[in-house]
Amino acid sequence: MPIDAAEALAAAPRTGEISWDREDVLLYHLGIGAGVPATDPGELRYTLESRLHVLPSFATVAGGGPPGVIGALSVPGVDVDLARVLHGGQSLTLHRPLPAEGAATATGRIVAVHDKGTATVLVMRTEVTDANGPLWTDEARIFVRGEGGRGGDRGPSARPDPPAGAPDRTVERRTREDQALLYRLSGDRNPLHADPDFARAAGFDRPVLHGLCTYGITLKAVVDTLLDGDVARVRAYAARFAGVVFPGETLRIRMWRGAGAVRLAVSAVERDDAPVLTDAIVEHA
Repeated sequence: MPIDAAEALAAAPRTGEISWDREDVLLYHLGIGAGVPATDPGELRYTLESRLHVLPSFATVAGGGPPGVIGALSVPGVDVDLARVLHGGQSLTLHRPLPAEGAATATGRIVAVHDKGTATVLVMRTEVTDANGPLWTDEARIFVRGEGGRGGDRGPSARPDPPAGAPDRTVERRTREDQALLYRLSGDRNPLHADPDFARAAGFDRPVLHGLCTYGITLKAVVDTLLDGDVARVRAYAARFAGVVFPGETLRIRMWRGAGAVRLAVSAVERDDAPVLTDAIVEHA
């Protein structure tokens, strides 16, 4: 079914209540690979409730996941086959450090529809507030393959230049074969990440890891490596999902320091450094 851009953009914002507790945070952290080694003091910040620090990317799954990708697909004017959908990018702005337990109101709406010719890109913005004010704002970019070519707004085409010179730090993080099965328990049950038949129908040899899992693994690596393990220093984080990761593969995460920011490039080691995250940046205090 086609996408009606005008109807999607005119749709009223959708508001819902979300809540989370320490167990949700702990499960998310385990889903992005925290806890190795299990007794490491740095890992216990993510895995032991008495020492718990909340990685900011938890915002993408808090309360079972604010509207994001699935929310964008249930907006009036959007009626598409889930097998054609890919998460193209994610940005997150933190207004305050995330509490380990909380309740908030999430308000989401489509703020842009871009016609890329062979695909349509939906931009879903979600603003989350609690009793003390704004907590975070995120934007999900959703690619719908085969839904372009209608002559609509193509959207921005400029991309930042790649980081210059050798990276300041490079780390590797191996994913588990069951990584997607564990991560999906935080709310994203898209069968693309678990069902081999669905994955093949979508054009993949086997299920792929959630882009937001890779996104979380990468942010944790930056916090642990360059930000002294201090999650509260993160101010914003954005990345483009340039390729898939298959569970069990190793991520190579390259980091370039800048003034108040870390630029990143992430690739899959076993596939000749195939790009996974590009145009990625973590802004920090």
